[in-house]
Amino acid sequence: MSDAMVARAGAGSIADTPAQVGQRRLAGVVFQVVGIAATLIGLLTLVLLMVDLIGDGWHVLRPDYFLNYPSRDASIAGILPGWVGSILVIITTAAIAIPIGVMAGLYLEEYAPRNLITSSIEIAVNNLAAVPSIIFGLLALGLFVQVLGFGRTIFTGGVTLGLLILPIVIVATREAVRSVPRDLRQAALALGATKWQTTSHHVLPSAMPGVVTGVIIGMSRAIGETAPLIVIGGLSFAAFLPFTLPGDTMSRPVGAVDQYLIPLEPNGSQTVTLPDGGLAVLPDGFTKQEIPANTPVELPNGTMIETPATLADAAPSWLPSGWLDEAFTALPIQMFNWTQRPEPEFRELAAAAGFVLFAITLIMNGLAIWLRYRLRKRLNW
Repeated sequence: MSDAMVARAGAGSIADTPAQVGQRRLAGVVFQVVGIAATLIGLLTLVLLMVDLIGDGWHVLRPDYFLNYPSRDASIAGILPGWVGSILVIITTAAIAIPIGVMAGLYLEEYAPRNLITSSIEIAVNNLAAVPSIIFGLLALGLFVQVLGFGRTIFTGGVTLGLLILPIVIVATREAVRSVPRDLRQAALALGATKWQTTSHHVLPSAMPGVVTGVIIGMSRAIGETAPLIVIGGLSFAAFLPFTLPGDTMSRPVGAVDQYLIPLEPNGSQTVTLPDGGLAVLPDGFTKQEIPANTPVELPNGTMIETPATLADAAPSWLPSGWLDEAFTALPIQMFNWTQRPEPEFRELAAAAGFVLFAITLIMNGLAIWLRYRLRKRLNW
């Protein structure tokens, strides 16, 4: 077909179908209107929810609300264990999900051969992204808590939420890597770079804005999850932190004891000298005895000695090895517990916690937008 015939055919197809062109334009306008309406409905719903939360809980947001432990007295109850536990669980989640998810996404997009196995993996990853979070909680309860014996700890919570957001990180990494121009790879290979040098020095830095965005979106989802943490046993009422602060009470037994703190030699005794003094709780659990400073005191085996923690005592518990295997609670769990109470004061506390959780999520998403903007400005394709 000559160029003149192609021109006439093209001109005729446009000139002869003005109605179809009008229909397409109308469909485009309708789609824009529907999209704007859907966006406004979502934003309006969010604004109304935030106004309701702020109206109910704004007067609760004061410094002691963030520094107090939960209490049965609503006037002094706070969210200290909740937000500290949430931060520690999210740190654990990030340490597990980010490296595994980014490496898996890079492998699937850059290295994996196109065969039945990789196709099955891709289908599984896409399906896992839509699995309800309660399923991950049940998996963690059966595998990590009962079979592997990790217990109901921060580590178990972090692994559970890490598996939950792992598909999100993998998919985001693959999409970001796929958006890098193919010419960039070919240019690096043409200059003598190896496959790994091309991936690590050129492809991954160029894809980093999309990777960071996907990671923070996944972390934003994890921080608000409640069902998996409830299933694996995140406590709803915790008057403790998963680490020790200077001045906290520390307990240690006198003599050798078993896992139930029962003395192995119940008829024996030990001489104890405390530089700063302390309190001894005798084996009956009721009798207490003051221990003066620098005074030798003979105590029966099984006695619990309570002393205030020093900075040297508390510092080791701040390391991951000190708090990973500790019990915990999280902010969503504390909210859930407060909403089950009949007193309206606790619902106000829950509303304030919901606003705090929303603010954290908003900050994380704002950070994702800012990082993506800054990283994209550095790209020179």
